[in-house]
Amino acid sequence: MLRSPVPKNMIWYQTLTLLELLLGILFFGLYVGYLLRVRKVALFFGQRPHGIWFKFLLRHVYAVLLIVAILGPSFGAMKKEIRTIGKDLFIAVDLSKSMDATDVQPSRLEKAKHEIQRLITRFNSDRIGLLVFSNEAFVQSPLTYDQNALQLYTQTLRTSLVPHSGTDYAPVLALTLDKLKQNAMPEAEEQKARVLVLVSDGEDFGGEVTELAEQLRDQNIRVYTLGIGTTAGSPIPTNRGLKKDAEGNTVLTRLNPEPLMQLAALTGGQYYEVNDRVSEVSKLISAINNIEGELRESKTIDVTANKYIYPLALALFLIALDVLITIKLVRI
Repeated sequence: MLRSPVPKNMIWYQTLTLLELLLGILFFGLYVGYLLRVRKVALFFGQRPHGIWFKFLLRHVYAVLLIVAILGPSFGAMKKEIRTIGKDLFIAVDLSKSMDATDVQPSRLEKAKHEIQRLITRFNSDRIGLLVFSNEAFVQSPLTYDQNALQLYTQTLRTSLVPHSGTDYAPVLALTLDKLKQNAMPEAEEQKARVLVLVSDGEDFGGEVTELAEQLRDQNIRVYTLGIGTTAGSPIPTNRGLKKDAEGNTVLTRLNPEPLMQLAALTGGQYYEVNDRVSEVSKLISAINNIEGELRESKTIDVTANKYIYPLALALFLIALDVLITIKLVRI
């Protein structure tokens, strides 16, 4: 939205350098010498040379107008309020051992990495950060616009990066709350949309999730959850074969969507799924895009208009007039 104009001094888009000023002075001197020679010739033939001074004035007027047009006079400045649609977006990736399961090819984690890289490219005007967690949470990349760095960090994700004592959503929710509160704008200003995308197979063995989700909701931070895996499940590969329980039975890990659905619902977000048949990442992208109009950053900038066309048009008119007007005996 535009505000009413405010008085401003004229602004020039270009400036004259010392070299240009010296060349202008040299041209002026040579042109004066030329006019004096014309006057001498006119007096020799007994003519009244008053016409050359009219030409002198006319040519210098349109020369000045051309210079003014080149410099770009700008005036009539106004204040304009710009609303940006950028977001602060954290992507949290579950790196528990169950993410090595292969019920989604080539593995849950590798599929998640592919989808995260796709997600990053769709939000190139937003700040994105990367978190990793199992029963603890860590910042892999702070909020940044550098997509190349984010892609590199995503490629290096593996389950061995974090300790393995089960999966707990509470630490990553607390870390998200802390980091996004640090980046929040003052209360008097409109805040950017702040979003957490939590990627996991839904196996949560921790507590305190409900309380933290309510705190996120109170801070207008939405959590969108992306479930990776299948309900049929898959064994968990290890360096020594397949993971087994205390009784020697092979452990199966299955996608558990209920905790992810509950977390998303508590914060006003939504749950999406990637399994062996479909990927709902496109729907996730659309859902995040739909919140852009709700919270936007607002700033005011000065807007000026280059009015070069007016001195240029007048200069062209005077040039045409100069061509049409001639002086007896001496044509200038």
